[in-house]
Amino acid sequence: MIKIYLQLFIQFFGIGVFSFGGGYATLPFLYDIAEKFHWYSINQLTDMLAVSSVTPGPVGVNMATYAGFTTAGFLGAFTATFAIMLPSFIIVSAVFKILDKFKSNLYVQSVVKSLKPAGCALLAAVGIKLIFTSNLHLIGTLLLITFLISGFIKKHDPIFYLGGSAIAGLIIGHLRWIGV
Repeated sequence: MIKIYLQLFIQFFGIGVFSFGGGYATLPFLYDIAEKFHWYSINQLTDMLAVSSVTPGPVGVNMATYAGFTTAGFLGAFTATFAIMLPSFIIVSAVFKILDKFKSNLYVQSVVKSLKPAGCALLAAVGIKLIFTSNLHLIGTLLLITFLISGFIKKHDPIFYLGGSAIAGLIIGHLRWIGV
């Protein structure tokens, strides 16, 4: 039983070390874990993303908590959450001490600027994989296309899309529940 907690710690510590760009940058790693360890399915990963996006707190930490709980209950949630946060704590503590020396360094600025497009590309790749491997239905697909087009035409705050998706999901779920 300890083996699962050690595996969770190692996997989520690795995610914490290598996922630059916020919580959504954890998605490629979580997708890989789903395929490698089968701790959760791709459909559960989609559910994790939905719940983590609307739950207060950082998305990456919420995803780790959800994945850990799905895999090994409360202790699994604690292990995955602790493991994903530990690298950030260590790195920020170390960087804080030397920040003033390197913040104007051209090489450091170049590396930081190159991480943003790389993170976006990873997120887009996982998003496309999730679209084609999840059980999207017609209404969900139309909602996705509408929000994508709306996002390019008019820049709304992401909470607008999260709220709209949550409301649409509640309506669709209610209609299915009553048999419509």
